Amino acid sequence: MTKPAALDCDIADSSLAEQGLGRIEWAGKEMPVLAALEARFAKERPFDGLRLAACMHVTTETANLVRALLAGGAEVALCASNPLSTQDDVAASLVMHLEVPVFAVRGESREVYHQHLSSALDIGPHLTMDDGMDLLAALHTERTELLPNMLGGTEETTTGVIRLKAMAREGALRYPVMAVNDADTKHLFDNRYGTGQSTIDGIVRATNILLAGRNFVVAGYGWCSRGIAQRARGLGANVIVTEVDPIRALEAVMDGYRVMPMLEAAHIGDIFCSATGNRDVFDTPHFAVMKDGAILANSGHFDVEINLVGLTDMSGDRRRVRDNLDEYRLADGRRLYVAGEGRLVNLAAAEGHPSTVMDMSFANQALAVLHVARHGAGLEPDVYNVPAEIDQEIASLKLAAMGVSIDELTPAQSDYLHGWSLGT
Repeated sequence: MTKPAALDCDIADSSLAEQGLGRIEWAGKEMPVLAALEARFAKERPFDGLRLAACMHVTTETANLVRALLAGGAEVALCASNPLSTQDDVAASLVMHLEVPVFAVRGESREVYHQHLSSALDIGPHLTMDDGMDLLAALHTERTELLPNMLGGTEETTTGVIRLKAMAREGALRYPVMAVNDADTKHLFDNRYGTGQSTIDGIVRATNILLAGRNFVVAGYGWCSRGIAQRARGLGANVIVTEVDPIRALEAVMDGYRVMPMLEAAHIGDIFCSATGNRDVFDTPHFAVMKDGAILANSGHFDVEINLVGLTDMSGDRRRVRDNLDEYRLADGRRLYVAGEGRLVNLAAAEGHPSTVMDMSFANQALAVLHVARHGAGLEPDVYNVPAEIDQEIASLKLAAMGVSIDELTPAQSDYLHGWSLGT
């Protein structure tokens, strides 16, 4: 296959397109909510005349989201939201079969990654779709000439929402953005069940170790870390949680986990995994006391949770011992192992979240970007929650696709819940 004429793109290998198409179609079978939205969009064409720049993990699930947007009439350009998360066969299929300009190559350098952000913005978007906020940041700092045409955007992940809210507080945000991550049908399911399963999958693929009987240290106890802790315990690991928030720490204790400071856990942990969205969660004081053979992984969006600069400075030697596993040999002979180059391990060493859970997350993306397309012109630049009715619609569609029915309130029950006069 040859690249469609005049289509600007940067992908690894167009010959992978057929392989990518098969995997995209397989993922689509597990995404009935998004498929229903694609059919609806094809009839209504709500995005006709609109251009959308997306910075997302280029995976089979993202490809199905792109298909839904295209069905609705959107013109879409896509770049990767992480240098190690791109599935090259998916990128090839999007270019060759759907003629989408894709700028994503697995393993691309930081320089190329930032070039790809600008290439995606060359579409002159009315809408942005982000996973980590890098595209929006580039738009606000390097491509400000495009800002007057913007209607709004969406943000997929915890880290991106944190960055967006900081921008909004400083008055630097120039258009409205929907915090998709904070929708219940996203963070309660994607972050917990998706991150939980895919992170363990990534660690096991990178190391091929048995988790049962190991001390597994989970940094943080937000929704992502809860999922990781839950799945690690399910495989027989002895889970230890570290936290800075007393309420979350208390919850972890009540859920049956050991809770202690990271420096204390560093002495006894066999496997360490962070999903906090903060930097230097695993730092040089921790490396100094870790066991020989300890394994470090990160499931947060950016590669700052493990202080790799500090670890490199402490190491006399570094070598690749397995695909996606690097050995750092310290001056005293201890060896520490880092999975996926410290990038989000579920995509660097595995395939990311299962399609079933991404069905809800990307349905949120599709409906949230539709909301800002329709209403963004009347919204102030700020970070907005996904409307509750969208959450409810997605949950209802997912239950129906799973063949699950639920009760409805009787009129008397509804009156009781909405009234105040009935008491003891």
